[in-house]
Amino acid sequence: MLIGLLTAVAASVCYGTGSVLQAVGSRKSARREAAAAGQVTDHGGPSLSSTAKAAMTWEFIVGTVLDFVGFGLGALAARMLPLFLSQTVISANLVITAVLSVRLLGIRLTRAEWTSIGVVCSALVLLASAAGPEGSGHTPVSTHWWLLAISLLLMVGGTVVVRLLGARAAILAGLLSGLGFGALGVGVRILDGIDPFDLGTLLTDPALYAILVAGTGGMYLHTVALQIGSVNGATAALVVGETVLPGMIGVWWLGDASRPGFAWLAVTGFVLAVAGAVAVAWFGAPEGHGAEGAGGPETESAPEGETGHGDAAAPAPQTGSPALR
Repeated sequence: MLIGLLTAVAASVCYGTGSVLQAVGSRKSARREAAAAGQVTDHGGPSLSSTAKAAMTWEFIVGTVLDFVGFGLGALAARMLPLFLSQTVISANLVITAVLSVRLLGIRLTRAEWTSIGVVCSALVLLASAAGPEGSGHTPVSTHWWLLAISLLLMVGGTVVVRLLGARAAILAGLLSGLGFGALGVGVRILDGIDPFDLGTLLTDPALYAILVAGTGGMYLHTVALQIGSVNGATAALVVGETVLPGMIGVWWLGDASRPGFAWLAVTGFVLAVAGAVAVAWFGAPEGHGAEGAGGPETESAPEGETGHGDAAAPAPQTGSPALR
């Protein structure tokens, strides 16, 4: 249990640090491309070209490397802990992002954010105290095929819908990316051919391809969510998507459980952790709310009327954290 917790915390740190760098890369690219032709779809959302350019900034590349490290650590945690614990600890990367933003982005956190951070940390202690052994993860192969089909439907169908909705799709893109990361966690838990290792079994398991589809789609939709309007609501939706449904699946179908007599504590900790993480996201980076303080990478502001997608408020030092994944 302790090793699994430390692994999940390490994954959360990687994701949180990567988010700060990804936010900087996405917004810098958005400002550069704001006036360029062909950088938005007919519906006002970012084009594939602008999203690709955001992903090619050095900040975004380093952040993505940290995301991959976080993914590996998160996968280990998902095999060693109940999903309601591992996914919640990983989603607490919002707290890491908020705290790092004080140092790296020159952002001053509000009292509401510090309160929300305290709620998340306290809730994680409750969850860790109440969590019991993780379930076996053994499921019929039909479940693996269902996970692949649902992942394809969510990621491919969701991408089409997000592009049609354009600038109005920030929260939807965040929710879909969260569901993708949640499906990834479920896939890692039920993946065959890991213990004992069997390459043939691993490569023929539909859950492996569900992981690839959900992970790739989740990363793309996350990048789009960073580019469209305010990111606080989108990130709140992401937290809900990657914690609530996987946690319920772990309890209902995969055998995850709390310690005997501590179910109430696990439920309380889970609800408070999700609510606190959503609050960190919601209170972070309020639109158009400037602040005093040292400037970081975000200190450049676009000329009036030329803010880019995903940087709608564009003023640089802000009072809230970026609140990104």
